[in-house]
Amino acid sequence: MNTDRKTIWITGASSGIGEHCAYLFAKNNFNVITTALEEDQLNRVAEKCKSFGVKCFVLPYDLTDLSNLDNLAEKALNFTGRIDILYNNAGISQRGLSGETDFEVDKKIMNVNYFAPVKLTKILLPKMISQGGGTIAVTTSIAGRFGFPLRSAYSASKHALYGFFETLHAEYFDKNIRVVIVCPGRVQTNISLYALDKDGKQHGKLDKGQATGMEVDKAAKKIYKAIIKQKPEVLIGKKELLMVYIKRFFPAISRKLVRKIKPE
Repeated sequence: MNTDRKTIWITGASSGIGEHCAYLFAKNNFNVITTALEEDQLNRVAEKCKSFGVKCFVLPYDLTDLSNLDNLAEKALNFTGRIDILYNNAGISQRGLSGETDFEVDKKIMNVNYFAPVKLTKILLPKMISQGGGTIAVTTSIAGRFGFPLRSAYSASKHALYGFFETLHAEYFDKNIRVVIVCPGRVQTNISLYALDKDGKQHGKLDKGQATGMEVDKAAKKIYKAIIKQKPEVLIGKKELLMVYIKRFFPAISRKLVRKIKPE
């Protein structure tokens, strides 16, 4: 890929994977557009990105609001006139039994994790095709490859991303649209702190599995390389990634193992 001052738009860019990916793309001569809820954190990220000599634009937004995504995308496009890479990274996790989780929580998680990236992709797709192509990356999860206790809505949203973006890859490959599915296991981010419990309140705890996961800067480097090389899928994590292969080749064993998991 020719990276001569192209533009990437990253959602969920105020911390964690999104933040560290923003730094890597800026360091490698990309203009960066950052979106998340926290404007002050985005400004902090933007200042560091600008130190690499590129442009970085702050575009705060609450992705639970699907009604104004057209306006959001128009603002993003107006910054540099084009978007070469859309990285749909924003997401909310969950901590609650499926039968006890309020349906409004299910809807909020699906809006942020699935409907927002799908709608942004649909809005930008014609623009990318008209400019000769583009790359659309999306953060799923190993919980999008198998069900996981206390993560019913989260897992469902991540399963749905696979269905949509694998189909997009097949349908628009000949239009020079490339899809990169980023599939993390446990990475050292704050995602468990902001996970929603059954009533929609924030979990507020850093799970042990999260705290001992792959370092976020290492994860970001793998993701950056995968997007630049336009790999269809990249698995990010440590030994927990074995579950992906166990599910694929030994589904009965996988179901037994998942039932024995002591979720955090």
